[in-house]
Amino acid sequence: MYYRGNYMDSGDAREMGFKRQRIMDQGSSYYATPPGSSYMYNPPPPPPPPSYSYHGQPPPFPVVRLRGLPFDCSETEIADFLHGLDVVDVLLVHKGGRFTGEAYCVLGYPLQVDFALQRNRQNIGRRYVEVFRSKKDEYYKAIANEVYDSRGGSVPRARSIDESKDLAEHTGVLWLRGLPFSATKEDIIDFFKDFELEEKSIHITATFEGRPTGEAFVEFASADDSRAAMAKDRMTIGNRYIELFASSSEELEEAVSRGRVLDKPVDGRDPNEVTSILRMRGLPFSAGKDDIMDFFKDFALTEDAIHVTFLSDGRPTGEAFVEFASTDDAKAALAKDRMTLGSRYVELFPSSIEDMNHAVSRGR
Repeated sequence: MYYRGNYMDSGDAREMGFKRQRIMDQGSSYYATPPGSSYMYNPPPPPPPPSYSYHGQPPPFPVVRLRGLPFDCSETEIADFLHGLDVVDVLLVHKGGRFTGEAYCVLGYPLQVDFALQRNRQNIGRRYVEVFRSKKDEYYKAIANEVYDSRGGSVPRARSIDESKDLAEHTGVLWLRGLPFSATKEDIIDFFKDFELEEKSIHITATFEGRPTGEAFVEFASADDSRAAMAKDRMTIGNRYIELFASSSEELEEAVSRGRVLDKPVDGRDPNEVTSILRMRGLPFSAGKDDIMDFFKDFALTEDAIHVTFLSDGRPTGEAFVEFASTDDAKAALAKDRMTLGSRYVELFPSSIEDMNHAVSRGR
């Protein structure tokens, strides 16, 4: 059991960790895993929990779900991501013997869930990680799936990503990834033209800067419709293929509550508008201005038009801003999105002079 906390507001959470340890350590049981396969260990009993008032109700189970983790991510890296919080347990989620990029984290007490949500869309390595509220039954179900997935002490045949999608539970909501940054609700309605959709059922998400992320949530009339719509997975809008994933109303509400949905223009501006500035993400840390100029060799750029950002300690962030001669050049340069520079593929995002100046002034 992964434990490094000082407090536990819920003995239920701690007890579940002990139970998971015992279940997964039963070498010859129905839910068996190979000896030593669990990273968990038994911690010493924590001190008494702090007292909180829940108006006669039991305290909520303190668990969050993380999505978008690097596929080589470790429990320790997740604990570091949640540094300052009391991480009681980390459960990496697998399907068919493969890590899904998701994990559940049990925290020391319910108040820490709100602090964990503030880490939403911060990075582990080069990947930004999404953080969602979760529930005790979701965590228990994930544990049951883990031990079932490894029953008999052997790893079953790995399922493909497509098979995992086929097995996903549908609630009527799909998450779209890979949208063109210029995509509108009308484009998404046309993409799903075989289904009855209204603009209010489409929610395009944004960064904290108010720029589109290339992702959206779509609410269908029923779970059957969302399942049928998965036939459009990896079909194209413009020159981009779109990935579809089963989602839920809870994930959609989380995005809305955190102000990440472009249902209205930001500050009266069209958030899909491409300016003459692009932001680059995923650059090799050794990349210099000459490498970026070579990446955009089809465009007339000078070193003064390239702004590589750094952390406060002087280390590069892996990001840069590039000023093009015109908005038409910047729009044309977006065709280089996800092409490689060295061994890394580089993501491109429309940006603005305000965003660029803010990033540079912060020493990023």
